[in-house]
Amino acid sequence: MNSNTLRMPAVVLLATGAVALLAAPPASATGGGGAGPGGAGKAGAVVLRAGLDVGLLDKTVDIPLKTTLNEVTAPAAPAQKTALTVTLDGVEGGAPVSVLRADVATSEATADKNKAEAEVNLAKARVHVPGLPALSLVEVEQVTSKAVCEAGRKPVASANVLGKVTALGKKVTLSAGGPTKVEVPGMGLVTMELSGTETTSDAAAASALRLTISVNPLNLNVAEVQGEIVLAEAHCTSPPAPAPIPPKPEGKPDVRPQAVADTRTGTVTTGANLAETGGGSTAPYVAGAALVLLGIGGGALVLTRRRRTS
Repeated sequence: MNSNTLRMPAVVLLATGAVALLAAPPASATGGGGAGPGGAGKAGAVVLRAGLDVGLLDKTVDIPLKTTLNEVTAPAAPAQKTALTVTLDGVEGGAPVSVLRADVATSEATADKNKAEAEVNLAKARVHVPGLPALSLVEVEQVTSKAVCEAGRKPVASANVLGKVTALGKKVTLSAGGPTKVEVPGMGLVTMELSGTETTSDAAAASALRLTISVNPLNLNVAEVQGEIVLAEAHCTSPPAPAPIPPKPEGKPDVRPQAVADTRTGTVTTGANLAETGGGSTAPYVAGAALVLLGIGGGALVLTRRRRTS
């Protein structure tokens, strides 16, 4: 199974909403949108976003098909959606047009004061457009996108297209170096481009695959379909970082007064009284006793030396 991990400049990032035909507000990693209610972050996910013009054989005007499938946002409420159909009048007998069919198609978004996160997963997905009910415009084995914005940390975004990809029944090898074009004579052209990821200091966005479509099926009253489709986009904005804890003030040193004992009187002098111990009334007696002891010791030493020499 092939894997394309997307790390491309923002210029090709469809998560920024640079599709002129799209009616819904774009996903963007521009940041600066502020926190949600209660200081929570923000997150949103969309399985498929389409902006198409459908030309009908029996009319001189185009019918716009601007829709999003499985779009969820938070913190309005943690959500998950799986609805995959949209109705377009005047096409295919007025029956619902299944723009996307998939074994798995989920979009999830959660946000609180600590983290905002959005994720999209598509497996065994088949994209259809009006006028081509039997033939898939694009088939992918798996596409995913994820955006995580955690308070106080750098946001992270990722997008992947995994496994085999086909367009109009032809196997396609996608490249991060540029778009891949698939043209089927008598049917039309599909340009496929890996989108990518974008992060700022407080936001992230990711989308997996961008399709530019120009097909002329001439079937089921459809003359031409033009526009763009984006698969699997997710975006988030970080909650405010927690306020830094101010440093504790340094405590004063624990200085305790020293104690000096008076061996003659048995009294103890502390603190400021230390200065007085050297000049009090007992100081001469203490000094005299020390001199007497010193004289006795010196005399004993001299006597000992005389005895040794004799």
